[in-house]
Amino acid sequence: MMTDYIRALSIDGVIFGFHENELKVLLLRWKGTDEWSLPGGFIRMQESVDVAAQRVVQERTGLTQLYLRQFHVFGDVNRYDQVDVWRRAGLSFDERDMWPRAISIGYYALVEYSKVEPTPDHLTEACAWWSLDTLPNLLFDHNQIIEVALQSLRKELNEQPIGHLLPEAFSIPELQRLHETILGHALDARNFYKKTIASGDLERLPERRRGTPHKAPFLYRFRPLEPV
Repeated sequence: MMTDYIRALSIDGVIFGFHENELKVLLLRWKGTDEWSLPGGFIRMQESVDVAAQRVVQERTGLTQLYLRQFHVFGDVNRYDQVDVWRRAGLSFDERDMWPRAISIGYYALVEYSKVEPTPDHLTEACAWWSLDTLPNLLFDHNQIIEVALQSLRKELNEQPIGHLLPEAFSIPELQRLHETILGHALDARNFYKKTIASGDLERLPERRRGTPHKAPFLYRFRPLEPV
């Protein structure tokens, strides 16, 4: 029941994954339509904002160990046309029940693509990955939310645990491609290697990446964080 939730305040989750050298986001298709949106949901009365975000992302991905970051609050007076959105989503509504304001707290999640089990919610019939380069015109203001999330990730790239987007073991070239994909431009391979090794964040493994056209590179993993 809606009385169990905080009215007009919701979570929108930008779930980032990395696959085949593309940064992707998880989207939902609404029942009986071709309309897509980000995963999201309302905040329960007895639930913290962070716990609500964790629940929203966990229900759509099947993952319990998640990295989430709150990146922005979307509260413009005229964020979007509520009547138009409900019509596009194929939902019945009474204009007298439209909320005068709708505020959303944006979180982004960094997940390993291969571990996600995309799961739609009760209002949607599909949950699927989309490349950032081919996003459709989303419901609400979700295209803007994704753009703000990406800009936030770019600004904080060196402070965020982007290893969550990779398998546990990876090569330096694979890590470089992830950085390049997020930033949207190429990086010098030699400088990237030097800076990455000098950071001390990585632990080299005895295994090498097989099946590459050049000399098989060593695999690495991120060192566990020291307890504070």
